[in-house]
Amino acid sequence: MLQKKSTDVRVKAARLYFLPVQMRIPLKFGPETVTCVTCARVCLTVEDQRGKRAEGWGETPLSVQWVWPSKLDYETRHRVLKDFCTELTRVWCSFSVSGHPVEVGHDFQEQVLRPLWIEFNQKRQPDQQMPWLAALICCSLFDVALHDAYGVLHDLPTYETYTAHFMSRDLICFLESTTLAQFKNRFPAEFLVSAPPQRLRAWHLVGGLDLLEKSELTGREPNDGYPVLLTDWIERDGLKCLKIKLRGNEPEWDYTRIVRVGKIAIALDVEWLSTDFNCTVSDPEYVNGMLDRLRDEHPRIYGMVLYVEQPFPYELEQHRIDVHSVSGRKPLFLDESAHDWRLVRLGRERGWSGVALKTCKTQTGAILSACWAKAHGMSLMVQDLTNPMLAQIPHVLLAAHTGTIMGVETNAMQFYPEASRAEEQVHPGLYRRRNGEVDLSTVQGPGFGYRVLEIGRELPGPVIDTGV
Repeated sequence: MLQKKSTDVRVKAARLYFLPVQMRIPLKFGPETVTCVTCARVCLTVEDQRGKRAEGWGETPLSVQWVWPSKLDYETRHRVLKDFCTELTRVWCSFSVSGHPVEVGHDFQEQVLRPLWIEFNQKRQPDQQMPWLAALICCSLFDVALHDAYGVLHDLPTYETYTAHFMSRDLICFLESTTLAQFKNRFPAEFLVSAPPQRLRAWHLVGGLDLLEKSELTGREPNDGYPVLLTDWIERDGLKCLKIKLRGNEPEWDYTRIVRVGKIAIALDVEWLSTDFNCTVSDPEYVNGMLDRLRDEHPRIYGMVLYVEQPFPYELEQHRIDVHSVSGRKPLFLDESAHDWRLVRLGRERGWSGVALKTCKTQTGAILSACWAKAHGMSLMVQDLTNPMLAQIPHVLLAAHTGTIMGVETNAMQFYPEASRAEEQVHPGLYRRRNGEVDLSTVQGPGFGYRVLEIGRELPGPVIDTGV
C-alpha cells in the first residue's frame, strides 16, 4: 500500500460559472458553424493532510460542435453539457480520494467520470446521449483547477510538482508499455522540458469561411479594428504558421483551398502549413491523392506542409483504419481521437505518428499521453480549442513544457479578441501574436501563474457554489 504524503490534497469546495462569448466572425467546424460559445469556469478549493487550503482556477470553452458533432440542434447539446458541468461540481466535491493532482485526476476519470457519464446518458433519449469526448471537456476545467490549486497550495509552479517528491505513484501505475523500464520509478517531469521557452511560434487558423484576399470582401464584414483577411492577419501579426481547415468530403475544394493559402503563404514569407480535416474523411486515399497531387503540381507548398491533423473518424476503436500510407507521406497527428494514452497506443499501432494534445481533455490526460507518446517516439503538438481568458494560459504552458513539433496553435484572438481584454492587461503577450509568436514571460508565480488577483474580471454569480 502506498504511503500518503503530507502534500496530498483532496477537493473540498467548488464554484461554477458560465461565461457567454459571442464570436466576431463564424468558425466552421467540419459540417457545422460556430457563432458563439459558453466558457465554463470553476474555482476549486483543495485541502492538504494538515488542513491547509488553497484555491485554483480552471476554464474551458464548451465547444459543442467539436465535442459533439450531430444533427441534434445546438441548444439541446449546449444545455446537456452545462447540466453535466453542474453535476460534476457536486461529484468532484464528494470525491474522497486524496493525492497529487495526477493521481486524483486519474482516479476520478477511471472510478467516477466514466460510470457517471454512462448513468447520465441512460437518463436521456438515444439521440441525445453525449459522447465521451464531451464528458472529458466538461471534466477538464475541474482537473485544470485541481492542478492549479495544488501549485498555489505549495507556492510552486504546477509543472515543478510532477516529481517523486510530490507524487506517490510512478508512471507505471498509470501507463502500460512494452518494458517496465520505460515507466517504472519514472515521473512526468522526466518527459517534460526542463527549461521551457518564454516564446512560442503561433499557428493561425484559416477557417473554412475565412476570407483570404480583398476580392472576397462583401462589405458585410465586421468593422471592429481587427483584421478580416488572411493577408492582413499575416502582415499584422508576422505569422509564420498557418493551419488550414478543410471539408474532407469535397476533394477539389480542399485541394484548391490548400493551393490558394499556400500561394499567399509563399508571397508573405510564411514558413509552415498544416491541414485539418476534422474527422470527415473515411478513406486514406482521399488524403494520399491530395498530398500526391500537391507534391507533383506544387512541390514548394507540399514541402511547407509540416503535418496532417485528424482526417479520420475520432471513434478510433470503431474505425480501425490503417493509416500508414498517410503517415509515410507526412506526419499524421491524432487530435479528437487522442482521449487518453490507450487510444494513443492504438493510433500508433494503426500508423499515426504524432499526438495533438489539448488541455480540454484534462491536464492529467494530456500529461500522461505526452509521457506515453514521448517514450514511444511520437511527435507532439498542442492544438487550440479557441481558448480565451484563463483557458489560454494552461494551454500555452502545456505546449512550452511538452516540447512540440512547432510552437502552439492559438486563435482566440481571431474569433473573440475582446473576450480576453481583462486578462490581456496582465498578460499582453498571450492574447495578441507579435512577430509570429506568443510571449509567456508574464505567466509567473504558483500554480499556472494566472495572477488572478491582478485580473480585473467581474464574474456573474456562480451557477452552483458548494462552499455556501
